[in-house]
Amino acid sequence: MSKYDEIINLSHHRSSTHPPMPRSNRAAQFAPFAALTGYYSAVEETGRLTEAKIELDDYTMETLNRKTQFIKESIAERPLITVTYFVPDKRKSGGKYVNFSGNIRLIDEVNREFVFDDGTKIKIENIIDINAEGLNIV
Repeated sequence: MSKYDEIINLSHHRSSTHPPMPRSNRAAQFAPFAALTGYYSAVEETGRLTEAKIELDDYTMETLNRKTQFIKESIAERPLITVTYFVPDKRKSGGKYVNFSGNIRLIDEVNREFVFDDGTKIKIENIIDINAEGLNIV
């Protein structure tokens, strides 16, 4: 005979004055405690790597200018081009390089940007490479 034999088969007690706690609140009681709010986010942000922006040499700048001029002459055809460009990071110095492909609509010389059919705008000073499908640009 066990010392709990007399209570083992009794029904579970339910309070008549307090409603049962919802499961979501019960789960919160057992959640881990973070004494330093935002600490782990700050550590993650510090560990996130960014790339430095590449400064282009004269030869590369001349090549990009030739490619831009060639695209400008073919703009009526709305050629499909792929642009590699730098996107600055919003939180820390540096950024990342991204490829974008689309049909170019116009080259906005006032704002110095490429404007594509889908509305994407890319600043010319952030571009490091341009490739055009079907256009023989060098």
